[in-house]
Amino acid sequence: MDDHEVEVDERWGDTDAYRQSMSHTAKYTQADFAAAKIDQEAATELFVYAYGNSLPVDSEKVQEAVIAHRDAISKWFYHCSVEMQRGLAQLYLSDPRFHKYYEGRVTGLAQYVHDAIMDQ
Repeated sequence: MDDHEVEVDERWGDTDAYRQSMSHTAKYTQADFAAAKIDQEAATELFVYAYGNSLPVDSEKVQEAVIAHRDAISKWFYHCSVEMQRGLAQLYLSDPRFHKYYEGRVTGLAQYVHDAIMDQ
């Protein structure tokens, strides 16, 4: 088990979401993981488009991105409720790895995604 896996297990190992995710991903092929990444990237690109066009976080297009984000997680990993998605939004600001993912796309995107998710 690498450091990332140990951390995940320590933080979320006792949760239903973790068990659900482990159950789903245990059966995945490399093609499944690639498809999951494509779905996640597609949701991120919706945020990038909205942010680049200065759409308000409560706009229909941005909220479609929020739903696409939640749906991709639910489809591939675990049922992602609105409450759980809000918890993830907090990580996008507080965890440097998540923050780097969004900021690596466009400076300011992590805060924008956070705010969009929190606005739902």
